Amino acid sequence: MKITVTIPVKPVTKKNSQQIITNPKTGRPFIIPSKQFRDFEKECKPYMLQIKTEIGQIKYPVNVQCVFYVDRKLRYDLTNLLEAIDDVLVNYGILLDDNRDILASHDGSRVYYDKFNPRIEIKITELKEYHQWNNIKDTQTSLFKN
Repeated sequence: MKITVTIPVKPVTKKNSQQIITNPKTGRPFIIPSKQFRDFEKECKPYMLQIKTEIGQIKYPVNVQCVFYVDRKLRYDLTNLLEAIDDVLVNYGILLDDNRDILASHDGSRVYYDKFNPRIEIKITELKEYHQWNNIKDTQTSLFKN
């Protein structure tokens, strides 16, 4: 299995400008993603739903190669950009989880500059000779019993 998709959305990270909110019932603080990330997630939705329609949910080991094209020459942290897109892939149900049993690698991921066409090019490739540590089907079954 291999799927390639271009998401014509400006890449953002999840960690920048997180917000601390207090739960009005408990008074306990918790962190939510920034408005910028939440907007990014919404912009990605139609492309994520297209992928989900084509391939369903991925429950087997894959390499998710992400090539980010940013519109400004800043100090981008590749791992933060990858964390953001991983969370979007999980949130929209494309990846069952982003742990090492499913998202095994990000080989080939890069950050490039394109002032006029910021985007994210994603290539998801199944890894046939990769051993999952946990039996995903058993894990899913036990989660739904509780």
